[in-house]
Amino acid sequence: MMTQTAWQFLIEFAQVSLLAFGGASAALPEMHRRVVEEHGWVNDEQFSELFGLAQAAPGPNVLVASLIGWKVAQFAGAVAGLIGMVGPSSLLAYAVTRLWDRQGAARWREWLLAALVPITIGLTLSSGYLLTRGAGRSTGGYLLIAVTAAATLWTRIHPLWSIAIGAALGYAGWI
Repeated sequence: MMTQTAWQFLIEFAQVSLLAFGGASAALPEMHRRVVEEHGWVNDEQFSELFGLAQAAPGPNVLVASLIGWKVAQFAGAVAGLIGMVGPSSLLAYAVTRLWDRQGAARWREWLLAALVPITIGLTLSSGYLLTRGAGRSTGGYLLIAVTAAATLWTRIHPLWSIAIGAALGYAGWI
C-alpha cells in the first residue's frame, strides 16, 4: 500500500518526467527543485550521492528516481519514482512517435529537432551545476570535479578512472 508521501512523490515525478528531454539527467534541476527545495525530502548532499549511485549502477539514469523514492518512502517510494519517471514520458513518446512517423518530411520536424538540441544541452549543464553544488564539499572536492570535467571534455580517458580516483581520494580523507 502506498503512503501519502509515496503518492505525492509519484505525482511530482510524473510531472518531472515530461521535462526529461535528453534523458533523466536533463530533468535533474527540476527534480532537485522539487525534492530538495520544495519538499525537503533530501538535502543537496544526499541528492548528489543518490545521483552518483544511480550513475555508477548499470542501467538507465532514471534509477535516480527510484533511489530518491526509496530514501523518501522506502519500497513504495521506489516504485512511485520509477512509475512516475517512466510512465508519462513513455506514453508521450509513443504518441509523439506515431504523429512523427505520419508527418514524413514536414519542415516543422527539422525546426523542432534544432530547437531541442540547445534546450537539452542547457538542461544538462544546469544538472552539472546542481550536482557540483551538492558534491563539492571542500576545495579538494571542487578541484576533483574540475579535473574530472576537463578530463572528460578534452581526453579519451574513461570516466570510470575518475570515479576510482575520487573514491580513493575520499577513502584516504583527502576530499
